[in-house]
Amino acid sequence: MSLPPDLPAAPTCKENPSFDILYWVGCAASYDRRAQRIARAMVRLLRHAGVNFAILGKEEKCTGDSARRLGDEFLFQELATANIETLNKYHVKRIVAHCPHCVNALLKDYAQFGGHYEVVHHTQLLADLIRAGKLPAVAGTMVPETGPVTYHDPCYLARVNGIHEAPREVLNTAIGGQSLCEMKRNRAGTSCCGAGGGRMWMEEDPKKRVSTQRAGEALATGAKTVATGCPFCLTMMTDGVAANGAEVRVLDIAELLVERLGLNPAPAATAPTL
Repeated sequence: MSLPPDLPAAPTCKENPSFDILYWVGCAASYDRRAQRIARAMVRLLRHAGVNFAILGKEEKCTGDSARRLGDEFLFQELATANIETLNKYHVKRIVAHCPHCVNALLKDYAQFGGHYEVVHHTQLLADLIRAGKLPAVAGTMVPETGPVTYHDPCYLARVNGIHEAPREVLNTAIGGQSLCEMKRNRAGTSCCGAGGGRMWMEEDPKKRVSTQRAGEALATGAKTVATGCPFCLTMMTDGVAANGAEVRVLDIAELLVERLGLNPAPAATAPTL
């Protein structure tokens, strides 16, 4: 799996065999230029908090989540078996992933094949680090003017795995007490962005896109920033906002926290524009 070429200082398991937590980068942040920013934000946060982590690098394969949801069980089991072999080779115990689909596959699907790990969503780990005082705001840092913010609960995070408070805890830190406007459908009652269950790879009727409808619900709150906790949701909400003709920011929670802590690097003249 190809990783972001400029992923900042992310050691592989071979380079850091004494790691405490494995950061599962996932397909989206490996290949999608927009989702790569989530991985960069996470690495900056992990390093800032002093977390002893590692990535699999080129040894990481797709979890196979979409393959299984679309009915290709053979491909899923092939990928799962290979990944479990790699994870066990490095004696992985704890995994953090920013993609709820990866979290669900690693936590629930892999257990069916002997892969038993502690798997947490990145907002759960970030919430723990904030509570422990390992991600304090930089002294004198101004809270970015995000305007009113709304949060879209990813289905595989909130509905499937019951994780909805940790993202809000991190988000409240990231926006520094600014307004968090909840959509009517939230937490366990959230609405799908339109990508779950393998639908990310399916064609939709442009007039009936779920993403357009869900983005409309987000815009109805008056929010100027839409926060997400899933790379699939990030793509769908971005497209939905554009389809509604609006100009608001759509960012992963990790990206908002990086802004709050002042960890965004100065743009380099030679750096690619992502």
